[in-house]
This record gives sequence, structure tokens and C-alpha cells, in this order.
Amino acid sequence: MSLTEELKARADQSATKYPETIHKIMNNGIANLKDTQITSRTLKTGDKIPEIILPNATGTNISIQELLSNKKVVLSFYRGGWCPYCNLELKALQQYQDKFEGLGATLVAISPETPDNSLNTSEKNNLHFEVLSDIDNKIAEEFNLAFTLPKDLIEVYKGFGIDLIKSNGNQDHQLPISATYVIDQDGTIIYDFIKEDYKERADPKEIFNFLKDS
Repeated sequence: MSLTEELKARADQSATKYPETIHKIMNNGIANLKDTQITSRTLKTGDKIPEIILPNATGTNISIQELLSNKKVVLSFYRGGWCPYCNLELKALQQYQDKFEGLGATLVAISPETPDNSLNTSEKNNLHFEVLSDIDNKIAEEFNLAFTLPKDLIEVYKGFGIDLIKSNGNQDHQLPISATYVIDQDGTIIYDFIKEDYKERADPKEIFNFLKDS
């Protein structure tokens, strides 16, 4: 089953699991985010990325520019290990890591979670690529991906047992929208997948095909 199919199956399951009032708040959150036209402002294909130096799951600073000196980089922004759609995406990316490497690309994921929580996410999903902590969404903001959750959605997440204050180490309730990039060695974005709907993610097979053809 492809990641796209897995995400749809998860969304269909969720649709039957929670009451309509919950779905209305969640769907309104996505609709309101689309109304802000956030994707019109995000970095896209043809843009240069900013300097990125972030701690990995064990606290070691990783420079994307240093990684680019050897290979292209597949860079995926995700919300956190508490997000089931993110976990599906991370596991699917892990299955393609060696294939990406074989085509000259290093896989890296970024979330606003603290390093300790990123380590939990990495261990839980048996990830073997770098998972970086973008505390306070500073890099996500430079990509214009960051947004603040509305209050009613924050309450819904709390009802799910999701504590973003603990997860991210701040009280901002900010998250990045779903975004995956392929970055060429000169720092130029050559592929982008950017969606306001957290249930939509770049399929690793699509990324693989892009790398194969590029």
C-alpha cells in the first residue's frame, strides 16, 4: 500500500471515530488556513533555502548546507510524533531512504518538537535518518510554513491527549504545514509538495521518481 493509500485509509477510519462536532472544528481549521493563502507565500521550486543548522534527536547540531556539499537533500517538515499522519509519512520515508541515497539524496526530517521528543519519534518509528528539532519554528517561519492553531482546535487536541506545550517546549501552539522539498546541492529547491491539509503528504514513490528523472 502506498503512503497516499495509507493516509486515505487513516482519514476514512478517523471519519467514523469522532463526533461530527470534532470533525467540523478540524475541517474548519484546514479551511481557514487555506483562506490565509499561506501556500502562496511559502518557499517553492526555484527559491534558495536559508541557512539551516538544527539539533538532531541526540542534540548534535546538523547543517543542511554541509549535507548539501555531498548530496542533494530530501527535506520533510512534519508536525510531531503525536500526529498519526506524520508517523505514517516518516515510516514510508524510511522505506525509501536507501533508494534516495542511491540516487544521490540524503533524507532529513524537521519538526518543532524538542530533541527528547524527536528522539522518541525516531525510536518509535525505527528511523535511521536525521530528525531535527526546529524549536519555536524558526526555520519553518523562514520557509513561511508556520501557523498558529486556533483556540477551538487547541482544545480538541487537548481532548486527544496532545500537549503541544510539552511536545514543543513553548506555549506558541505553532505548527508547520505539510511540506516536503528536494534541494539541489547549490541550495536551490527543485521539488516541492506543500499542503494546508495535514492528511496530505508527498508520496515517497513520487519523490523517488523525481530524483530518478532529475
